[in-house]
Amino acid sequence: MMVTFISQCEKKALSKTRRVLDAFANRIGDNTWQTVITDDGLLTVKKMLRRTASKNTAVSCHWVRSRSRSQFLWVVGNKRKFDIEGRVPVNTTEKEVPMDIVREKPIKGMLYANTHLQRLDHHLFAVGYIAEQLYLRYYPNDKVRATTMLIAGCLHDIGKIDPEFQAWAVKDKNKSFIAEDGQHIEEAKFNFEKHPRHNEISLALYALLDDSAIKSVNGENKKRIKHAIFWHHAKPFRPKGGFETVGDIYRTLDKNVKGKAWTCVVEKSTELIEKVCELDSEYRDTTESMLSRSVLFSVDPEKIWDVESLQVPDYKEYRPCEQLDDYRYQTRSNAVNNQLRACLITADRWVSSLSANDLASAIKHKALDDLLTEKAEQNGLIPDSNLESHIADCLRTFPRDKRGDMQSETAQKLSGNSDRVGVLAGAAGCGKTKIALEWAKLRGAKQILWVCPRVQICQGLFAELSNSDTPYLPNATIELHTGEFKCVNTYDKETDESDYFSGDIVITTIDQLLNTVISHTKADSLLNYLGAHIVFDEFHEYINMPAFSLLFAELVASRNELAGGCNALLVSATPHYLYLDELLELDKHYDVVEMPSFNPCKYQFQFFTYDENKHDERNPLYQPVESGTFVISNTAITAQKSFVQNQHSENAVLLHSKYKKSDKRELFESVYESFCRSGAKQYDVLRSGPIVQASLNITSKQMVSEVCNAENNLQRLGRLDRFGSNLDGVNKYIIAIPDTLKNKKRTGRVARFMSSTNILSSALAWHEFLLEATDEGEKVLTLPEIYSIYRDFYENLTSQKCIAEDLVAAMKKSVEVIANKASEPKVIARSKKAHNQRAKISKISMRGDSRFVQMAVCDLGGFPDVSFLEEYAYRIPISESDTVDNLTSSSELIQGYGDSSKNLLAHMHKKHHNIMGGKKSYKDFVLLNEAVDAEFPVFLSYTPNDLLAVGGEAARHSEAIYYGICDKQPIGAISIKQFNNQKD
Repeated sequence: MMVTFISQCEKKALSKTRRVLDAFANRIGDNTWQTVITDDGLLTVKKMLRRTASKNTAVSCHWVRSRSRSQFLWVVGNKRKFDIEGRVPVNTTEKEVPMDIVREKPIKGMLYANTHLQRLDHHLFAVGYIAEQLYLRYYPNDKVRATTMLIAGCLHDIGKIDPEFQAWAVKDKNKSFIAEDGQHIEEAKFNFEKHPRHNEISLALYALLDDSAIKSVNGENKKRIKHAIFWHHAKPFRPKGGFETVGDIYRTLDKNVKGKAWTCVVEKSTELIEKVCELDSEYRDTTESMLSRSVLFSVDPEKIWDVESLQVPDYKEYRPCEQLDDYRYQTRSNAVNNQLRACLITADRWVSSLSANDLASAIKHKALDDLLTEKAEQNGLIPDSNLESHIADCLRTFPRDKRGDMQSETAQKLSGNSDRVGVLAGAAGCGKTKIALEWAKLRGAKQILWVCPRVQICQGLFAELSNSDTPYLPNATIELHTGEFKCVNTYDKETDESDYFSGDIVITTIDQLLNTVISHTKADSLLNYLGAHIVFDEFHEYINMPAFSLLFAELVASRNELAGGCNALLVSATPHYLYLDELLELDKHYDVVEMPSFNPCKYQFQFFTYDENKHDERNPLYQPVESGTFVISNTAITAQKSFVQNQHSENAVLLHSKYKKSDKRELFESVYESFCRSGAKQYDVLRSGPIVQASLNITSKQMVSEVCNAENNLQRLGRLDRFGSNLDGVNKYIIAIPDTLKNKKRTGRVARFMSSTNILSSALAWHEFLLEATDEGEKVLTLPEIYSIYRDFYENLTSQKCIAEDLVAAMKKSVEVIANKASEPKVIARSKKAHNQRAKISKISMRGDSRFVQMAVCDLGGFPDVSFLEEYAYRIPISESDTVDNLTSSSELIQGYGDSSKNLLAHMHKKHHNIMGGKKSYKDFVLLNEAVDAEFPVFLSYTPNDLLAVGGEAARHSEAIYYGICDKQPIGAISIKQFNNQKD
């Protein structure tokens, strides 16, 4: 096609756009370019223009169809530089044109939505309309909830009738006020501990204006309207609590504002709603607005007493149940609340960004749909890339053989199931990454969000797709976005904050995605999630993670009924069929597509019973092993102790999660380089916690594993002869089980750990089932036969009861964690200085309540002798710009899990001021609160010289945690008591 580009850019945008356009087209004028170009080439031009776009960018593109006709295609940048046909307007005036617009100076008696002086009725209608259209963009068949969205949007800020807010909004000094969490009254003497926020007043007004006689909205959707109105802003932190009922809101408002405040607010609210209804009817050319049939227009303010006991909506509505299908209903309900809230918050932010005149003009000229499209493009809700062609190029590099044909057939089956979430059950090493990419291509993906349960899995995938010797997608933008790493294509190229989540493929952790449904700041990002193609890699790991199991189910539920299909793929070799059926409502016969393994090698399970209190050669987790063996334990402590015990007799590497940041990255890369296909083999043995069991493309010749559930067991199996090289022999998989569990006594360290992670019953059931299916280890099996045993395990009624027991326990724990940590997004007033400060740990995290910690270093190279060194694990930062090579630990561990004799925080509170100087903290919880900043870590141990100030070695805590090292590598954080016990 032949296209013409027209530039109306200004200032620095001129040179930026000219560089792009000159590279693709011929300049035929000062501001005009023309060329013949393909569709893919045109997409590339548009994408590159967007990357350099600023407020001064304005480029239009026209397709030259014939000598006499051209077709306007698109604009990048400021659309106001062109008319609706992409032409440059030439008739302009700077004089004020008489129109029904809001003036810059406030008009007495007019109600305003913000300090931009947007008329409140304009703001309410525009937010309601755009929120409704946003919802329909994703769920076009759900007209009823779209109407619910309209009503919530038109009422969301009605509480700004509050006289206090109106007096604040019109003050000249507040005109440039920019708020992170919407606009709320901010004055020196004003606080929301004694005054309701406008969203709280909006809730009280809707409760008053609602009535059981109103049948146009059912009871369930009335609850959703209340939820969206109340939670379109975060809840302010109030140390003294309060504001939990409609009565609390009403009484504090009436008490704080002089005169008959409540009566005045109610009267003005009905007048305001009438204006909004008129705007809605005029805009749609209808005789009646749906809003007018959804609220009362004549109401006695005293009726508030009838609803004063109404509780404000819970952010997450979960309760513990005994039946799994009850949790499925709850996740669906919360998912709908997420969707409505995200649309409302997004619409509110977009409308609030306009000037009062621009908003009035958009309503007058019925241009809100254009505004929606423009904002959607600017915020990446309409992905546009050459990803399909990049994937096609990638697929052509793979050999066309039987395995490749089976992979393509599997991808086609998955892509054909467009209306439901697909599940790829692929055996270890079957090429799940390639299948997922081909599925995305067949589904027309413009962007893929690749979601992983852990950072290490993200790193492995990032290396595979972009920065390995033979990357899958060398020409695509592969973005790694985790808490630790934010980079594009290589670790050296950091992502600019404005480009977060803009890559062709974004590899991220589930934690980043859950921020869309548990926080306020990133709530609008849920729409980016709904618009992209999603791959949930190793999704089985969420099932026993407290809170994640339910919140992940919410995310999956939101994919149903999306316009254009679900476009979501769940990937795992072990898909936990009961969770799929009961929580996600997916059919294992219809939604699950299996990709068999082409690994022809043979495997044999061997079962080894041992005394877990013995750490000698009779314990398979501690005994010396052959070269090429992986020893995988359920905890990092076992891996550390076994490594130290064998450090002088083995060429081994130790990997777990209890390292400081730099060591973790270096060791991860060393393990990958040593044990990947054609690896350097600089190590003979890997001793590890469960960190290596999923999605790492590494292989071993033999494996020793601590007893665990079916999912972990088979994930570990996936690292045993992963590339099928042992064609003549049999791969041995040793499963170590304590004698107490073998004798059906649920006691001991291993049993306690598995019980705490809600896998004990299912793990024992799997062990018994596997013993029988393999004739107690006599059978030699192929991988397809092993995965067939896994499927049969989920068909067995006895097994199902044990699996359900653990799953219900995991759901109950999830409800408890959500109630404590995700019950409500909160906002705390921050000083202006806080914006440039170093990032801090969130005090509320789904994975655990962690804090920065510091510890002294000990040398375990001479074990059983331990040397305490005069150094600490990392340098504490001295300025805000310092990078932090930090360590973190859970608050529970720091405080001894409730055991006062193990409480290292209390020990620090007593000793630290004497050791390091300074004043003694008022209470130990002050130290814990400060430890969200790396500059103020909790000290879990001290160097010998530092202990001299408080009595020397006698002052060392018996549970002190040190950072162990040896000649070969770091050992990581470990309690010295672990080695004292072992030495004895």
